[in-house]
Amino acid sequence: MASRTGIFSTSVGTKILIGISGLALFIYLLIHIAGNLLIFLGPNVFNAYAYTLEVRNPVLPAIEIALLLVFLVHIYKTVTMFIGNQAARPVGYVQKKYAGKPSRKSLASSTMIVSGLWILIFLLVHVKAFRFSPEYPWPAGGRDLYRQEFENLSNPFMVGFYILSMVVVGSHLWHGISSGFQSIGADHPRATAKLLIAGKIIAVLIAAGFIVIAAWVYLTQTGQVHA
Repeated sequence: MASRTGIFSTSVGTKILIGISGLALFIYLLIHIAGNLLIFLGPNVFNAYAYTLEVRNPVLPAIEIALLLVFLVHIYKTVTMFIGNQAARPVGYVQKKYAGKPSRKSLASSTMIVSGLWILIFLLVHVKAFRFSPEYPWPAGGRDLYRQEFENLSNPFMVGFYILSMVVVGSHLWHGISSGFQSIGADHPRATAKLLIAGKIIAVLIAAGFIVIAAWVYLTQTGQVHA
């Protein structure tokens, strides 16, 4: 009988870990988009949110460490599973064909590794821009995250990269949400169709939400829309 840690080294255990870590990151993304949407309410509300999150939240460092660990587990297990699958099938298919309606295979599912690597690159740029770039104090306490976001999204190339990255995030979630629930055994035959549809709708909404924020911030600075 495999040990508890050994279970997660198996193919099934690896999929479970990928599913659990992926769903944990998905939950974080929901919280993150909810907070970011507060930018439409102006600098006072947005910076008050940032102050509460970053200054008045004593468990934030622990949450960030846990989030990093979950992210690393997700990457490691996904890459090792991909390499294992490639090694088990050293000769690729001569021609890839659409698998038809009964299959869940899609462009999103076929490019999960590629989209995941793109997201990793985006996150490095994103963290650098918002955690390791010049900060401005907010008179009421904390930092002026509103100003920082506007400055980071004042460059059209950065905005383009951000929007493209959110399309990639949407693609990753398009397959990843339902796949995550399937990996942990929460994919009941009666609920499969609804789960697939719900996952795709949420993926589009999350990606669209971040895209709208980036576009609004940029267009507001160019005077094409008004805050």
